[in-house]
Amino acid sequence: MADDVFWFAFDGLADWETPYALTAITNRAGQKTPGRLRVRTVALRHAVVTTMGGVHVQPHLTLDEMDPAACALLILPGGDAWETGGNTEAAGCARAVLKAGGLVAAICGATLGLARAGLLDERRHTSNAREYLAASGYGGGALYEDAPAITDRGVITAGAVFPVDFARHVARALELYPDDVLEAWYRLHKTGRAEYYQALVKATEARATA
Repeated sequence: MADDVFWFAFDGLADWETPYALTAITNRAGQKTPGRLRVRTVALRHAVVTTMGGVHVQPHLTLDEMDPAACALLILPGGDAWETGGNTEAAGCARAVLKAGGLVAAICGATLGLARAGLLDERRHTSNAREYLAASGYGGGALYEDAPAITDRGVITAGAVFPVDFARHVARALELYPDDVLEAWYRLHKTGRAEYYQALVKATEARATA
């Protein structure tokens, strides 16, 4: 598997949708192969990007400089730009990543970009709502599922309010954690219940001494 995870940054991206996924990738505790992957920020230009929350992000490289063959996963956050027809370059890059054997993970508005690019026409998928994607005129409506997140043939999709489910699908697709570690992590962040914290600690410690 390629070594890089590319996170697409653009002005107005939705801050809350991808941090769980990014942290799952970079947090080495409990991972099968700690440090196997690195996260790099990719954007349309080298200029600083400002997120919806006002955070400034300095991209590592541009989409034109990105090598699809080096991409284990391309993460596409949501944001208003997708709804106004923007970020078409990123959707095109997603197609190249899939062709090269990598994964693509899109949440919220980014799913609209994939729909417009035809990448959801033959894959099971989800989004913010069935009607949200139908407005794109895409051909995959029959494969839409009302679920927090879906993975099918290298493409992960999720609705805006399901960042934890999105992260679980990302971690599973990348084979980052043993099943018990990932399940405890997921249940902890979905419920906040102390018993799952204890289960996560136990599973992580067991992994460290294995």
